[in-house]
Amino acid sequence: MKIFTIGYEGATQAELIATLQAAGVQRLIDVRAVPLSRRPGFSKNVLANGLREAGIEYIGLKALGTPPEGREAARRNDHATLERVYDGQLELPEAMAQAAMMLDLAAEMPSALLCFERAPVGCHRSLLLRRVASGAEVVDLFV
Repeated sequence: MKIFTIGYEGATQAELIATLQAAGVQRLIDVRAVPLSRRPGFSKNVLANGLREAGIEYIGLKALGTPPEGREAARRNDHATLERVYDGQLELPEAMAQAAMMLDLAAEMPSALLCFERAPVGCHRSLLLRRVASGAEVVDLFV
């Protein structure tokens, strides 16, 4: 199975959609705990509408997002704390269920995980995939 990842940091919605289309992505799985953004075009409903118009399905899996303490650690570049907090998040029943759902969705059609950070190394989406999809081929897309 192949799973794409993408971050929208520094991008426009049109650039993000063009990148997804060029990679053949048919479904975007939003793994933000808070699917809102100060960046125009990236709050949940506006993003979902733009994707739908481009023929890309949108699914939000908020339980796979980072809790506030983890987001704060990420802003401080404290990767050890981010990883500890996020590991705890993935132990929650809702997160475990959504992780299984994410894998099923990604197996159905080409799918990309979305979060803010451009670089996957500093983002929880890499931690998520390392933890629950170790056998998957991960392709990081850059806008």
